[in-house]
Amino acid sequence: MTNFVIGDKMPCTVIAGAFWGDEGKGKIISYLALKDKLDVCVRTGSVNAAHTVWIEGKRYALHMVPAAFVYEKCRLFIGAGSNIHVAQLLKEIEETKVENRIGIDNQASIIEEKHSTQDKTSAHLKGLGTTGWGVGPAIEERVRRTAKIAKDIPELKPYLTDVAEEVNNAIDEGKKVLLEGTQGLLLSLYHGTYPYVTARDTSAAAICSEAGVGPTSVDDVLIVFKSFMTRVGAGPLPGELTKEEALKRGWFETAAGTGRDRRSAPFNFELARKAVKINGATQAALTKLDAVYPQCKGIRNYEELSKEAKEFVKEIERQTGISVVLIGTGPEALDIVDRRK
Repeated sequence: MTNFVIGDKMPCTVIAGAFWGDEGKGKIISYLALKDKLDVCVRTGSVNAAHTVWIEGKRYALHMVPAAFVYEKCRLFIGAGSNIHVAQLLKEIEETKVENRIGIDNQASIIEEKHSTQDKTSAHLKGLGTTGWGVGPAIEERVRRTAKIAKDIPELKPYLTDVAEEVNNAIDEGKKVLLEGTQGLLLSLYHGTYPYVTARDTSAAAICSEAGVGPTSVDDVLIVFKSFMTRVGAGPLPGELTKEEALKRGWFETAAGTGRDRRSAPFNFELARKAVKINGATQAALTKLDAVYPQCKGIRNYEELSKEAKEFVKEIERQTGISVVLIGTGPEALDIVDRRK
């Protein structure tokens, strides 16, 4: 098993989703923030993805603020490639009390109300199952070079910075930096199940690009799998279960951001291999093991996992060629089996 040591080399690590989002990236990021005392976390993507964090019994569904907010000394950023919904961002900043440690890149683009209206009234976009936040129309306007950017918005002025400059300086100084990807590879505009995808690339390479970090500055790509697959909206889902079967197995979920039902299917090793390859993943995290193997709930020691659960983990490692170094066994941030050396 490969070693993965944030505290040793103080690397820059990318967190990427393997499937259609909802893999539990928020949980993994919040664990790393608390356990490894991250110095910097940069969130990429947009408001149409929510990262769920449970800490001390309280649930946060974060559309904009990085999930590493749980560690009070972590500097938080929103990268230049992100699209900002101003009202949602300001609401989350207040909720998480991060006013003094969050920075927003001057060139992050803005989602306006007109974009949400376009999203909700487009028959084509509705047919693809978009969230209605306005992300696609906002990105379309950015491509035309007519979108507003963060430095145009007075309410954001206290938080404006050059995120790429700050993050690269932190990397050069040997600080612990994490790049927080959103959604999953199979929602990528380029590599996903087109046209049932989001309006941007979601791969590890795109996460680096949106944050302003070059690929040679990244030490590890940690890909996040869920122990079963889910997706919201339209599009293919190999092995899809009926809602009744998902409920029976304890796999039925609703989306953290929109409340929509998630469609469910068993773990797919072929798709897992694809995600590892395209993301250049060096190790994996596996969440919701307790949903598939309930006897593992709350366990934090690998040897205490059931034989069947350990066999499942080993099969993922065998088929993908990378080590599963973090295993989620419950909702709380610290409900993790940590196999790192």
